Order: sequence, then C-alpha cells, then structure tokens
Amino acid sequence: MLNIVMIASECVPFAKTGGLADVVGALPPALSVLGHRVVVIIPKYGFVDSSLHPMRPLPNPLGVRMGNMQEWCAVHEASLPGKVPVYLIEHDLYFGRPGLYHDAALNDYVDNPRRFSLLARAGLQLCQDLPFRPDVVHVHDWQTALATAYLKVWHWDSPILGPAGSLLTIHNIGYQGKYPSSHYEYIGLGWPNFEPDILEDYGQINFLKGGIHYADLVNTVSPTYANETRTPGGGMGLAPYLNNKGDRYIGILNGVDYTHWDPSADPLIPAAYSATDLAGKSVCKRALQDRMGLQVEPQVPLVGVISRFAHQKGLDVLAQVVDGVLQQMVVQFAVLGSGDPALETFFGALPGRYPGRAASVIGYDNELAHWIEAGADFFLMPSRYEPCGLNQLYSLRYGTLPIVRATGGLADTVEQYDQSTAAGTGFKFWDLTAQALHDTIGWAVSTYFDRPHHLLQLVRRAMSRDFSWEQSALGYQAAYLRAMEIKRGR
Repeated sequence: MLNIVMIASECVPFAKTGGLADVVGALPPALSVLGHRVVVIIPKYGFVDSSLHPMRPLPNPLGVRMGNMQEWCAVHEASLPGKVPVYLIEHDLYFGRPGLYHDAALNDYVDNPRRFSLLARAGLQLCQDLPFRPDVVHVHDWQTALATAYLKVWHWDSPILGPAGSLLTIHNIGYQGKYPSSHYEYIGLGWPNFEPDILEDYGQINFLKGGIHYADLVNTVSPTYANETRTPGGGMGLAPYLNNKGDRYIGILNGVDYTHWDPSADPLIPAAYSATDLAGKSVCKRALQDRMGLQVEPQVPLVGVISRFAHQKGLDVLAQVVDGVLQQMVVQFAVLGSGDPALETFFGALPGRYPGRAASVIGYDNELAHWIEAGADFFLMPSRYEPCGLNQLYSLRYGTLPIVRATGGLADTVEQYDQSTAAGTGFKFWDLTAQALHDTIGWAVSTYFDRPHHLLQLVRRAMSRDFSWEQSALGYQAAYLRAMEIKRGR
C-alpha cells in the first residue's frame, strides 16, 4: 500500500474547468480500490457550496511560509467516492473568488502566481501538520508544479516529506504558468534557482518548467502526446527540458468514468442499449434528430460534434469543408459548442443554410451532450493537438465511431478502419487540411452506405474497448513506484 498525496487546482465535483478536474476526481478512488491511501488537496474557491458538498473544518489553522511572510489558511475536509479525503484550503484573499483562474471578462487574475504557489506549498505543509507521510507527491499542471521544487529546496530534510518521490502530470503543455519575476520573492525558491534551465524563461517565471526540472518523474496523458511534446513544435518551448528527463518522461492514458458514460445505464439518454442489443441506439438517433430539428431519417448518417470552438480543436478547418460535405454527401450534422465568436456565428448559422440537415446549439448542455454521443453515428474531432481527449472515449463506448486527426490520445485510442478486414474502431487522418478532413468524412459516410456489415463490426468492437480508470490507475501505480525508485537513486 502506498500513501499518495495529490495536489491540484481542480477536482470534480468541487471545481472544474476541464479534464484536469475529471482526472483528479476519478483517479484517487480508482487508486483506493487498488489498496492505496490517497488524500487530495485543492483550494476552497468562493463558489464551492458546502451545503452541496458536506465538509467539516479542521480545528487548527494552517500556517504557510511564503517569501518573507506567513500566510494563514483554514482547512476543510470533504470526501470523494471510496471515502477518499479531500482537503480544501481556504484563503479568502486568494481563493474566495467566483473564478478559478480569471474573472468574468476572462482576464487572468494578476496574482495567479501567488495564489497557486501558496496552494503548492500549503499542500505540503498540510501533510506535515496532519501528519500524513506520503510515499509520493502527485501534482498537476503548472498550478501545482512548484510543489516538486518546494520538496527538494525546502523539505529535503523533513522526516515526513523528505523521502517522498514526486510525479508531475502535464495535462496540456500549452498552459505553462509564465509570470513576471516580481512575484519571485513571494514564491520563495531562492534567486540561485532563477536560472534558464530551472525556473527562468526569458526574464519571467515559468512554473511548469520549474516543476519539470525538479520532479522525479514527469508524465502526460497519452503516449503519443508524450512523443509529440518532445518535438520543437509540440513542446511549446519545453521540449529540451522534457528530452533531458529521458525515460523519466512517460505517457499514461487517461481513463473514463463509465458510471456516467455507459449507454446501458445512462439515465440521460432516451433509450438504453449495449453491444449485444443496439435497438436503443436507433431510438436515440430518432430522438436526437427530432430534438435538434433534423429530418427524422434513420438511414441518413449523422455526424456529432461537441467541442470548444478553440484553435486547438480544429473547428476552423471543419468550417472550411462542412458546406461542401453537406452539398456533396447524404449526411447530417449535430453541433454543440462555444468559444471563438467567429465560429459561434458560423456554426450558429449552419441550420439556416441547411434546414433539416444541420443543427447547432451554441453553449453547453450536459444532457444534450449525452444525446449526441448516443444518437450520432459518427463523432468528429479534427484536433490540431489533443493530449488525451475524452469525447472519443465516450464515443467508443456509445458505438459512435470517431473520425479523428491522429494526434495525441486520439492516435492512441482510435484504431484505424481496415477496409479489407473490417478491423478497427474508427477513421483517422494525419494532415490537418481541408482536403484530408473532407475525404475522411466521405470515407466514413461511404462505409455507412456501402459496407454496413463492416460498420456493425466496428460499432461492436468499439463498444468492447476498456478505457476505465481501473486500467489507468495501474499505470499510475507503476509510475509512483518508479518515482520512488528515482528518489532513492535507483
């Protein structure tokens, strides 16, 4: 049994902006099932409702040394499934806000470097105060990356923290935590560490870079993304430092919480179904077409899209080809998403140009997301990069065949359709061009009409794939043991 402390800025169900929260909410219970003792430490943001999430205050305040001052925090204890303790750090000045990282106008909080360096150090201090002697300290993204530095700079001789190995998980290398050096005194890691190979980045502090330097082991959320981030284009400036880690930088696929995403037991979809009885999927398709104002045509292939309208997701390339696809192919589109205003305008107007054949909802609706996963025949993800991706994993379980660009976790989780053998679980393309996207959609549509016996085999095979957190937890268990070995010099 290992003692694991996980420090993060998000965790479902308390606070979420993206996939990081899903990982921190699902991985600890899966590790608990394996017999490990895990505690999770996150901020107590101003919007966290204690009436929805029962918690109790710890009796003693938490004193945290930052720079030349002492910060004082309150700590509240809640829990995740499996009775995994969650400790929420309360500091009204830094965390008592309606947003996690930015205000309502999407402007980053200017004191983010102070907020999250405090979180990283407070998480370690709490281990000493509880006391909880971790075998491994597991931190996530730039927000808590500096905990790996604090472990080595400040806690190397601590009987509680000194022996602990450290693992840093990079969920998206595009977010590195770069901030003015004026915050460095507060961070308190000493000016000798403000060097280009450690924490300095063209005169600024780079939280993620420092975390990579000090972590015993670094991982990202898919093997292919680990390889991509070792390249100049994929590493976004950090490839040399990741390559310096050698075999101490690895990829571990994220998992899926099948308690929420399983068509055989999903309470949000119109009808349940399974790989052995697909009748309910046809019911879901008809219901989705009716709900979104599409022609109720059971024999017309339906392509679903659920996405942020962001550069990473490649929806600008879809915007270049979707008119041609709808004009040249017998196909329908159902789009759910928001983000870039130009793309919101474009996709919002699509139903007006193709009534009954294209539908769009600008925004996010969790129930509708489940309906699209269940009711569509294909799910489209033309991402420029995708560290892991979750929707393609949901789609596989729902028998909604992914059409994806072969990048990151999309490359690792979707098996290419082989037209000669009917092998595979989806349709992949490599070059993010309008032509490649157009042709791959066309390939999927032609398979729907011309090779329905292949399509059925693909659907059943896709639904049989296991990307549960139980599998991912085994990968993290091995990573923790490796981090401990590295810390001990083995």
